[in-house]
Amino acid sequence: MVNKGGRASNGESTIYQDADGAWHGRVTMGIRDDGRPDRRHVRGKTRPVVAKKVRELEKEREAGSTRKPGQDWTLETWLVHWLDNIAEPNLRYKTVVGYRTDIHKHLIPGLGGHRLIRLEPEHVERFYAKMQAKGASPGTAHHVHRTLSSALGEAVRRGHVTKNVAKVARAPRLKDTEIEPVSLVDTRRLLEVANAQPRNGARWVIALALGLRQGEVLGLRWSDIDFEKNTLAPREKLQRRTWKHGCQPANPCGKKRGADCPERHGGGLVLDSLKSKAGRRVWAMPVPVREHLLRHQEAQTAERRTAEGLWVDNGFVFAGLAGQPLGPRADSRRWHELLAEAGVPEARLHDARHTAATSLLVLGVSQRAVMGLMGWSSITMAERYQHLVPEVLHGVANQVGGLLWVAEEIEIDSSMKIE
Repeated sequence: MVNKGGRASNGESTIYQDADGAWHGRVTMGIRDDGRPDRRHVRGKTRPVVAKKVRELEKEREAGSTRKPGQDWTLETWLVHWLDNIAEPNLRYKTVVGYRTDIHKHLIPGLGGHRLIRLEPEHVERFYAKMQAKGASPGTAHHVHRTLSSALGEAVRRGHVTKNVAKVARAPRLKDTEIEPVSLVDTRRLLEVANAQPRNGARWVIALALGLRQGEVLGLRWSDIDFEKNTLAPREKLQRRTWKHGCQPANPCGKKRGADCPERHGGGLVLDSLKSKAGRRVWAMPVPVREHLLRHQEAQTAERRTAEGLWVDNGFVFAGLAGQPLGPRADSRRWHELLAEAGVPEARLHDARHTAATSLLVLGVSQRAVMGLMGWSSITMAERYQHLVPEVLHGVANQVGGLLWVAEEIEIDSSMKIE
């Protein structure tokens, strides 16, 4: 019910005109935390405009989807707040890096000026179309969509908006890209070349046979390996992080990059724990992997003696000539050198993980066991990483043939009478 003027009673809405001719509306939405009525104010140039706004607020109240009173967020202010105060303290570093790129490179320039409560699915869909028209790939647009959906989902949870428009908007369509694992023949060739390498050849044995992630391999310590029980259990991952400014806003250093700040902090090679339950797992090592690691340990002991006082004993399984950790960039570069040396077609280092997962499929290992070994928490990851390679297809074909034809011949033969 709307009161056309005067004082509202029993929580009814009010519409009135001020001395300057502007129209106003006030709607009681509920009770604030301090016990006082939550009265929302809207305004407009004409009475019908204000009446429409009042009806929208009343519908929200009746549907029980009233947004929380307080700051009138723009998408930009909410995204920055969400990233710095909610996402960064609670999520993994690389996840936050991806969010930060999406927000500052794409979302703020493209949509940041919209008021959070006025953002519509059509705004979002037009933004995705413009992104791709300017050259962004469907994959990039889809990643931006997931970031926006996560940020708005938190805004809904906290009552700042009543719906997540990113879930209503059509997500950018992804092109199906088939990832090809390294073939079995090429994998054996790579292992053969890795075995002949004088330094850190076992690093590629670990990647191709066990499928550890790059950060897990580079962060592996000798204390993570139990040669008596023949197990391997990484506890930390090594990753390179971006340096942050350490100077105070009142006295800035004047450098654009955090890496150039005299008070920089938080960057460089950093060890981080494997926080997820799925990530903390134990491998039983195949005998050849164990032998490779034992030989590698002997070679590293000899290097330590040669380096003498220069050796920094961090306990890394794979280290530089003075015991220092190996950086991800140098490690990736060495992988491509290995491919060239082995005469194997170009492939990403992460494809070695696809290779290890597919090897388990060829061997007929159960999906549950594969998920545990690879550190996956959902079945969709198994579907993404495991591939129907020729070995699997021919194996299935032989099984079908044996079931439908060989069994039939046996049955016929067993029923024949000897004359």
